[in-house]
Amino acid sequence: MSQTDQELDRIERSIEIDATAEKVWSLLERPGWWINEHDVEPDPVIRWEDDVTAVVVHEKWGEFRLVRRASEPPRYISWRWIEADDAGTLVEFWVEDRPGGVTLRVVESGLAGLGKDADALRKHYEGNSEGWEMELAAARRFVLGASSAA
Repeated sequence: MSQTDQELDRIERSIEIDATAEKVWSLLERPGWWINEHDVEPDPVIRWEDDVTAVVVHEKWGEFRLVRRASEPPRYISWRWIEADDAGTLVEFWVEDRPGGVTLRVVESGLAGLGKDADALRKHYEGNSEGWEMELAAARRFVLGASSAA
């Protein structure tokens, strides 16, 4: 793996949410909650193939197969994207307490293993980096909306 590949292999982002770990967890345990158009889908279409493998169906973006790799409620969960060629990334979420709420942290790794050339890898990295900023903001809006409705 080249230095460029190593630099572009992993994305890490975080956001503070004024909610309990349990409220945030109720979102994180849903496979593919981040597959959306700027807002978390309140009632996503999810087909479970078995206890850990799910297919998330999005009207615009299509179908996405995810495997839950690990789960430690309400602190950690990881999902593996399963691509057609078996190459995929690992998406991990941590929920850490802080005064007034939690910090939600995401790490997506394995981008360099997607078999893309340097330019395509950089574009993928940049797109996903920006995407995680938007998805974490969407998660906060969703959780806070759920918190205020509860």
